[in-house]
Amino acid sequence: MKKIKILYTISNFHTAGSGKVVYDLVKHMDNNQFEVEIACGSSDGDFYKVVSTLGLPIHVFETKTNYRPYPSLLFRIWKISKFFKEQQYDVVHSWQWSSDWTEALAAKLAGVKWLYTKKAMGFNSRHWKIKSFLADYIITINDEMSAYFPNKTKQALIPLGIDTAYYDTKKVAKTKAMNPDKFHIITVANLVPVKGIEILLEAMAILQDSGIQLSVLGDCENAYGLNMMLLTEHLGLQEQVKFLGKQLDVRPYISQADLYVIPTLDAGRKEGMPMALVEAMSMGIPVLGSHITGINYVLKAFPELLFPAGNAEVLAEKMKQLKATDPIQRLALGKRLRTYCETHFTMEAFIAAHEALYKTL
Repeated sequence: MKKIKILYTISNFHTAGSGKVVYDLVKHMDNNQFEVEIACGSSDGDFYKVVSTLGLPIHVFETKTNYRPYPSLLFRIWKISKFFKEQQYDVVHSWQWSSDWTEALAAKLAGVKWLYTKKAMGFNSRHWKIKSFLADYIITINDEMSAYFPNKTKQALIPLGIDTAYYDTKKVAKTKAMNPDKFHIITVANLVPVKGIEILLEAMAILQDSGIQLSVLGDCENAYGLNMMLLTEHLGLQEQVKFLGKQLDVRPYISQADLYVIPTLDAGRKEGMPMALVEAMSMGIPVLGSHITGINYVLKAFPELLFPAGNAEVLAEKMKQLKATDPIQRLALGKRLRTYCETHFTMEAFIAAHEALYKTL
């Protein structure tokens, strides 16, 4: 039987966010039925090296193009289409984050089935509508996204999967960055203003509890990250808060935490499906999350772990309650969170759903 040839496209592997999902998907596909390749716009980034270890063909080739200048747009799309056709792909699965539709049109011209995974919320521009019209199929990752495509019958909710064997605190070495005598809180985020790290810092300041230590993982060498470090000093929290920068492997840090928090500044913000939150849950760590789209999807079975976005007072109270909770009860909560991941966000179900979809297409 002829293998189905699939190309996954992604902008880059600078971080292990969507890149890690694509890595897991590619790694676990049945190579007796599928021939898999990757195309990305750049070979930069530490995670690109990790993906390269899979030994699969990786094309450093930009599969989308700028709309302007308009006179040469069709020619540039044709070059992408020619690449798809020459490589004889059966399916192109896009993990590009933007509303760009040039890749979709290139696939159409090549006669290749094209689908995309909607990774983030937002659907206001006409370009998203064009992209979705051209798609042969759309994969959504939370239960609110389908409203974006009311007339699109060829769509399905496939929550992102996680390798729970990999995200298992029992299999992770300890790191010396943690103080075992403190109640340790951790957050992992791409440090940009919408992430609301200041809400977490304000909650720390409200508690005035020197027994709490906070570690922030994420690139802090940008304007927002530097501002958060200045805010830490302004609030007098420099002895309690550590900015540990971007870490390729966050597991050693999460595994030693007593609590994982995913804050949000704005109640109007929406997330796709925050995998850092799922990773912490899979590692059996108690969590707290803002009550916004995406986060509340992941925690829909645990409404008591949600707090109003932007509300430092409520967050502080929930942090205080969890710190005061008996360690055995916190351990039991962590086990329930891990079991939920093993039931609802397994890599096996994620892979099986994609393999079945590719065969249908």
